[in-house]
Amino acid sequence: MEDQLQSEQASPEVCKRIQDSFDRQGLMAHLGARITHIAPGRVHIVLPNRPEVTQQHGYFHAGATSTIADSAGGYAAYTLFPEDTDVLTVEYKINLLAPAVGDHIEAVGTVLRSGRTLTVCQLEVHGVQDDGERKLVANGQQTLIRVNRPER
Repeated sequence: MEDQLQSEQASPEVCKRIQDSFDRQGLMAHLGARITHIAPGRVHIVLPNRPEVTQQHGYFHAGATSTIADSAGGYAAYTLFPEDTDVLTVEYKINLLAPAVGDHIEAVGTVLRSGRTLTVCQLEVHGVQDDGERKLVANGQQTLIRVNRPER
């Protein structure tokens, strides 16, 4: 099932809309995060390990872990929204399950329920080693709201 979800892709139009929005996020650029997979209701974001995103013990900082989880869920929801709308996070809760270590961390946002106004997503963050070994380091849940894009 995981392989099937990994191979599924959003349409080129949705991928462009998601990537264009992501590219406007100053924080994601500052952290060095990048989107690696966009599917209907599912987005993966990777953050490479470097000193600027770690805490005093050398683990990925909880703020960096939470930030990419929030964005992964937001963009997962956004893949299912009409083109003339935007997404905002209403709330999220994240459980830090283990110290986040590895070559990079990967956040996966998955839509659990997409509603007319509110959408709920599952959030997972894995620490990924150079050899591909993955360990779940955080999980959570998020509520997002669909808003109409302001006229420009």
